[in-house]
Amino acid sequence: MNEDHGRIFREAWIAGVKAHYPGEPKPGYISPLEETPAWEREAASGVYGQVHDFLTASSGSAGKLTREQKGRFVSLCWIVQIYKHFEDPKPSYVADWSGQPEWQQETNSDVFEAIERTTVRT
Repeated sequence: MNEDHGRIFREAWIAGVKAHYPGEPKPGYISPLEETPAWEREAASGVYGQVHDFLTASSGSAGKLTREQKGRFVSLCWIVQIYKHFEDPKPSYVADWSGQPEWQQETNSDVFEAIERTTVRT
């Protein structure tokens, strides 16, 4: 697990929640990385790695994806991480894109773009 990668994911998630969540978000949605459970820190780092690898393998072509496609990819990566850590997760934890609220979709797109910015620099 790369804590820096998990931190980039988490900071992008928090910024997205603050920008897109209607009303006051649940404390767990915006708690710093250090206050999240170990599985969640590992999952954040895992999603970062999956997106980074996808961007690297695309040789820059992933930049042509729409914002929705970027968010969908993050969503799928997160769902895989949930299944990795939970044998029988709550349905809301593994909801497909169409079953996610708009704020979560927008936040997932923000996360992809944040990882994209760090990948382009490296």
